[in-house]
Amino acid sequence: MVSTPRFRTLPPAWKSALIGVIASLPVIAVVNWLPESESTVGAGMMVFGAFIAGAVAALSSADPDAAGLRAGLLGGVLELLVFAATAGTTAAWPPSRIAFFGLAGGVVLCLASMFGLGCGRVGGWMVRTVASRWNPTASTS
Repeated sequence: MVSTPRFRTLPPAWKSALIGVIASLPVIAVVNWLPESESTVGAGMMVFGAFIAGAVAALSSADPDAAGLRAGLLGGVLELLVFAATAGTTAAWPPSRIAFFGLAGGVVLCLASMFGLGCGRVGGWMVRTVASRWNPTASTS
């Protein structure tokens, strides 16, 4: 008997984080067109992606803090990958420099996650505030 593969769906926080990160890409492109803009895609994911992820999570009754944290983590990982790709070869680096960049990379991931958590919280708060003020059943009389 052949069993069919079982696919697990992503948890709601990860779904919201991925939606927020993908939806933030056009926003990041527009921000990069502004004069004197030096933003990066990873930083945009940490700010705009986490904000959108928090809003999406609040709309779908998920935790906006968790969605923002994960979106910030994804932005931090992308920034570290871009740095590693542009840093050049590490073959000539001494072990102390490699250890320093490993430690600094961990700090960057922690800070990116916390920054994403804050932006996700703000996005969720904004959606909940707007939704609580909008009442479609209110009469105008």
